[in-house]
Amino acid sequence: MDMLYFDAFNSFRLAELEVGRHLYWHLGNLKLHGQVFITSWFVIGLLVLFSLAATRNVQRVPSGLQNLMEYALEYIRDIAKTQIGEKDYRRWVPFVGTLFLFIFLSNWSGALVPWKLIKLSEGELGAPTADINTTVAFALLTSLAYFYAGISKKGLGYFAHYVEPVPIMLPFKILEDFTRPLSLSFRLFGNILADELVVGVLVLLVPLFVPLPVMVLGLFTSAIQALIFATLAAAYIGEAVEEHGHGGEEHGGHA
Repeated sequence: MDMLYFDAFNSFRLAELEVGRHLYWHLGNLKLHGQVFITSWFVIGLLVLFSLAATRNVQRVPSGLQNLMEYALEYIRDIAKTQIGEKDYRRWVPFVGTLFLFIFLSNWSGALVPWKLIKLSEGELGAPTADINTTVAFALLTSLAYFYAGISKKGLGYFAHYVEPVPIMLPFKILEDFTRPLSLSFRLFGNILADELVVGVLVLLVPLFVPLPVMVLGLFTSAIQALIFATLAAAYIGEAVEEHGHGGEEHGGHA
């Protein structure tokens, strides 16, 4: 990817954006995107700190961080229950919750944390989800999750749905398995990267006040993107474990 470079008079560093240049860490023959690991560890650290603070002194009547964490847990549980179904959703709440919370906090970190003030020898820091490697990794994990869910519940009978209702559906069902992770990863990556670029360009053209409404809108769309990703992941798992032809077991509507 060609480098895009925006710099407001070479002095207002928050307006500087570089896309396509990375800080590489070398591990044998592997080249790792160092800036993605740095920001991902930051997000993971925040989640761990919030969890420890919320559960340090658990009260029967929650308040403060405990109340916030319990509300988040209930919200995630509702997503999983609606998409996966009453019978199977509980075991998937940690997976869906991890996806939602990490993506949500990653997206917001790109809008709220002044990453551009931290200088790197190459590349720059930004939201982990603004890197295609992060979103592809989450999409592939989602694919593995719904394959595991279907096979663990139905055995090899899971693959029977590839030829239902007629065998001619086989190539289309296989194609669907390839397009799902592509759709998940590029939707999230494209929206978060576009938001960072738009804010960067506006800061370059009209510094300080005008970009603020766009940043607020970016926070809203970032939260929506986390919700969409987690909901679709739960919906795919729900499809994999759904019972067909038994006349009564259904899971909730899909996104």
